[in-house]
Amino acid sequence: MSDKKDYYEVLGVEKNATDEEIKKAYRKMAKKYHPDANPDNKQEAEAKFKEVNEAYETLSDSQKRQMYDQFGHNGPQGGFGGGNGYYSYSSSGFDGFGDFGDLGDIFSSFFGGGFGSRGNKGSNSGPKKGADLRYSLDITFEEAFLGTEKVINISRNENCNTCKGTGAKPGTKPEKCSVCGGTGQIRQVQTTILGQMQTTRPCSNCHGTGEVIKEPCDNCKGKGTVRKQAKIRVKIPAGIDDNQTVVLRGEGEPGEKGGSKGDLYITIHIKKHSIFTRKGNNVICDIPITFTQATLGAEIEIPMVDGTNAKYIIPEGTQPGTKFTIRNKGFKNINSNYYGDFVFTVQVQVPKRLSKEQREILLQLAKTMNEQPPVKKKGLFG
Repeated sequence: MSDKKDYYEVLGVEKNATDEEIKKAYRKMAKKYHPDANPDNKQEAEAKFKEVNEAYETLSDSQKRQMYDQFGHNGPQGGFGGGNGYYSYSSSGFDGFGDFGDLGDIFSSFFGGGFGSRGNKGSNSGPKKGADLRYSLDITFEEAFLGTEKVINISRNENCNTCKGTGAKPGTKPEKCSVCGGTGQIRQVQTTILGQMQTTRPCSNCHGTGEVIKEPCDNCKGKGTVRKQAKIRVKIPAGIDDNQTVVLRGEGEPGEKGGSKGDLYITIHIKKHSIFTRKGNNVICDIPITFTQATLGAEIEIPMVDGTNAKYIIPEGTQPGTKFTIRNKGFKNINSNYYGDFVFTVQVQVPKRLSKEQREILLQLAKTMNEQPPVKKKGLFG
């Protein structure tokens, strides 16, 4: 079990907190534990601040939050750390006091824009993680039950092989922007009635990158990436449920300036089955039996999700709608070795037509049970 503190507790919010409540709590905690605001206890503040940032990074992203709510810090057993990365869930961690995305302005407003080398909004001069990608994958009920492996085709940007992702013509390299000095920002000081105020904006010469490509690569036209179709093998674990997400780490868009690749989020959609339905980890279905089987009892064969048949003894006198359970024959719990049950309801089928002999036998049975004789149908002339 992870010894990490619950992310909701870290931010001091309830598990049903809205995005705005989470953001507000993050602002408060980030200001409280920022190292610059705790010069006498900087080491402890840095640890707390790292924890706060990690919590917000997860809870502010709807996909990551959904997976955290399902699996916690560690994800399903055996699902992490493998090269395939399926059902992988982890915070990307905290690299120093790195990229805070659209929250750079929070720290600028608290501490005058002096928060780390990448904390200033608009600065893109440092390594930047690639964009995440989304994909929807349809699988059958049986595939969800047994687990499967699929090959999907996605269109994504990949680093240009000609320039190795630099965007510059081979034999050359990007140069530091002479306008912003490689910072990617232009700082301006304005005098107002409240005093001097410093503002920053992205450099228009390098578009905030801090570098200028004078001789662009002929293959990628200076972008550093080219669009390609990629075939990716995806392992789907047994027991996956509808709308759950498989994450392939590093299968997203390439990063910039040495940044790591983004991730690929694959949302699973399970097709409806003609016989079976799912409730939690239980498999539910209706099984037809005859009138005589219900009355006298019988050994019947039950079709299972894995394609096999299970023998089950129906006791005599079974009533229509009676439920029976076959233990541990349902879906595997994706977080453990626990299995749900196979629950079936018997539906007694009444024959629509009877032979003369069958009818006579049933009439004799009705007499022995003191039942009223059936009403005879009258002919056209009575």
